[in-house]
Amino acid sequence: MENTLEKIRKIRELKRKELDIRVNDNVGTKEKHILVCHGTGCTSSKSPKIIETFKKIIKDKNLKDVRVIQTGCFGLCAKGPIVIIRPEDTFYAMVSPDDCEEIIQSHIIEGKVVERLLCKDIDGTKAQKLDDLTFYKKQKRIALKNCGKIDPEQIEEYIAFDGYKALEKVLLQMTPDEVIDEIEKSGLRGRGGAGFPTGKKWRLTKNVEGKQKYVVCNADEGDPRSIYG
Repeated sequence: MENTLEKIRKIRELKRKELDIRVNDNVGTKEKHILVCHGTGCTSSKSPKIIETFKKIIKDKNLKDVRVIQTGCFGLCAKGPIVIIRPEDTFYAMVSPDDCEEIIQSHIIEGKVVERLLCKDIDGTKAQKLDDLTFYKKQKRIALKNCGKIDPEQIEEYIAFDGYKALEKVLLQMTPDEVIDEIEKSGLRGRGGAGFPTGKKWRLTKNVEGKQKYVVCNADEGDPRSIYG
């Protein structure tokens, strides 16, 4: 296990440096990352075609240091497909495959923002960054904080942004009771009809005598028969 954790730590360290461009506006690099939403809403509005078109244009123009990355949902489906250029964090809304050539030529090659594709806020002003929108200003993402920053199909990118760090802490730094305490304090509940507290289920399971223990997922969450020793 220690050998596996060390590999994860090395991936996290090296990959995080490579992907600093995704979160650091002042990274000081000529490299550009074109982030394209691949969530359900944007996908239905042809974001896969946008990704394909960007890649073709970049190849045809023989552009170096430009990468196209599919991401998870940015949380603003009504304005999709969404494209964000890093490291400057410029946010383009309702992009179509026909806009790709202009974005590459104007933004990537000439360094000029494509004003017509900037998103309009509720007061009619244009927002150059996603976080400048009124919709986002009072929000703080926790579980979904990396959506729109990483490619969810690349495990190394997940690891780079602290993926498995909580598991590492649980395995190496916490006792079983401490883990259960944390789950109980969180208020986490099952999503079945009973909404049974997860921490309580874990503690009941732990306290049952027996070397092997099972939580039967298809039993009612409030049914004590769902826990066996």
